Amino acid sequence: MKILIIEDDVSIAELERDYLSMNGFECDIAADGNTGLEKARHGGYDLIIVDIMLPGPDGFSVCREIRGESDVPIIFLSAKSDEIDKVRGLGLGADDYMTKPFSPSELVARVKSHISRYEKLTSAARAAKSDILVVGGLKIDKKAHRVYVDDKEVAMPVKEYELLLFLAENPNIVFNKERLFDRIWGMDAMGDVSTVTVHIQRIREKIDKNRSGNRYIETVWGAGYRFRA
Repeated sequence: MKILIIEDDVSIAELERDYLSMNGFECDIAADGNTGLEKARHGGYDLIIVDIMLPGPDGFSVCREIRGESDVPIIFLSAKSDEIDKVRGLGLGADDYMTKPFSPSELVARVKSHISRYEKLTSAARAAKSDILVVGGLKIDKKAHRVYVDDKEVAMPVKEYELLLFLAENPNIVFNKERLFDRIWGMDAMGDVSTVTVHIQRIREKIDKNRSGNRYIETVWGAGYRFRA
């Protein structure tokens, strides 16, 4: 885990770094607001600790800029203890506010807590996003088993939906009709591979009718079908 410490007091910055390093964190230090912003934008940090009183842009400005570009956890660690400063800092999007002098062990505990919470939130967001597959104007909601074209839902029976989803989840791969029939209907299913052609045609009528140019599902003559991502 990487942490950025934006602090102009070298002794305090090194104290923070030492305690966090002892707890397994990799730490970088920036001694002014401009350097802090530059590092924050390109360093891939998991959490940022920032003082308010800094050379160049102050901590409030730094927080505002970072929050406009990223939702990485931010902790203010400042000698300014007035309630108005805490309210302003949290109002700018900071996740926590600690005052100096501070307990290093408490700082470590808060850092761990915020990183853990952030990881859970981002994991949940990734999981939710993975339930939605979007290609151009086509959207497949895998959790709800619904298909949308240009934000309008189109009715799709189970086998059509399963066939479309399988192709969309495996873009640019050519599947012959036999492979698709086995995958969607099963090897022991009644019928034959011609049903694949019928279902592909029905799917195209629903998802390609307002699309100019290439279809989502392309016929590869003599080989089968592939989904164009």
